[in-house]
Amino acid sequence: MKIVFEKQLNETEQLTIRYPLASDAVALTEYVNALSREQTFVRFQGEEMSLEAEIEFLLDLLERIASRKATQLVALINEQIAGFSGIALKDKIESHEGVFGISISAQYRSRGIGKILMELTLNEAIEQLSELKIVTLGVFETNVLAQKMYQKFGFKEYGRLPKGVKHKNSDPDHVFMYKEVRA
Repeated sequence: MKIVFEKQLNETEQLTIRYPLASDAVALTEYVNALSREQTFVRFQGEEMSLEAEIEFLLDLLERIASRKATQLVALINEQIAGFSGIALKDKIESHEGVFGISISAQYRSRGIGKILMELTLNEAIEQLSELKIVTLGVFETNVLAQKMYQKFGFKEYGRLPKGVKHKNSDPDHVFMYKEVRA
């Protein structure tokens, strides 16, 4: 198990950020299903992920990490998943582009964990993914806090798809951002 970061947040909370393990499947299934039920700013909007589907996703992800085609970090507070973030390289003519994604559990938002997780994910990707030159991401137009954080990390908007996502009872634009990490 590769631990990337550890910090005592307060008297009772220990933050650990590490690479995922196959044994995380059950906890990650619970995590993604909680985010989906919440219908927060993620791809899942109420769907239920099965344990079998999560195991398949996780095994594929671990293979991509081993072949240096992706990096992924899990943030844990006292061994409970608080966040999940990664960058996955595209293939063929886009093999230099990494797609960034991040999510933070509701009870741990607005505590700086997302910022730490994002910084570590970017650093790990630059270190581990030798082909990586550009990191891209998509963000809901209505997720202003995330957009501000991405801008602080040097991401710039390069386009948007009007009404590009379905979120609850609205269709906000899908905003696309990028950051060059290597020339």
